[in-house]
Amino acid sequence: MTTEQTADLPPFGELLARCERSVVHLEMRDTYADPVEDERVAAWRAGHRDDPADPASWWRPFHQDIADTIARGVSVQRARIVSEPITEYVRFEYDTTFQNLASGEGVRWLPRRRASRLALPGNDFWLFDDHTIRWHYFAGDGTWLEDELDHDAAAIKLCAESFEAVWGLAIPHSAYTPH
Repeated sequence: MTTEQTADLPPFGELLARCERSVVHLEMRDTYADPVEDERVAAWRAGHRDDPADPASWWRPFHQDIADTIARGVSVQRARIVSEPITEYVRFEYDTTFQNLASGEGVRWLPRRRASRLALPGNDFWLFDDHTIRWHYFAGDGTWLEDELDHDAAAIKLCAESFEAVWGLAIPHSAYTPH
């Protein structure tokens, strides 16, 4: 297995810039903890809602990297496997998904009960052009621990097949009503 640990990873924007065909992202956790995101969640919890008509107030470098990638003809898709009833964090994600859509991402939701018969990897990942995986490792409370790049053919095959299976069962954002 060929892997690189977090300290040796190229920046995320660089991984996107190298892509020529597709980028997929599978999220399988019901909560994530991050100091920057925690501030956004706290503001959301207090009633703040980002205004879709005012991108200058919420557009971040991440959104620009995604938009630039899509402008080059690369497909970017995100699927989220979620427990229902959804957690407060997933409700926050749902309410802010318009930002992913505005950058050009395709986003779908798969209720966890519909994923029982799928072979899934043990961690969230990004898959770049079916040749590079960026694994995300989290603690039980959702705190990010580290990322790792992986170029192992068997792992890439698992991620590509599992994402395709999830995407095929998942509900487009516009049609998903969280419970």
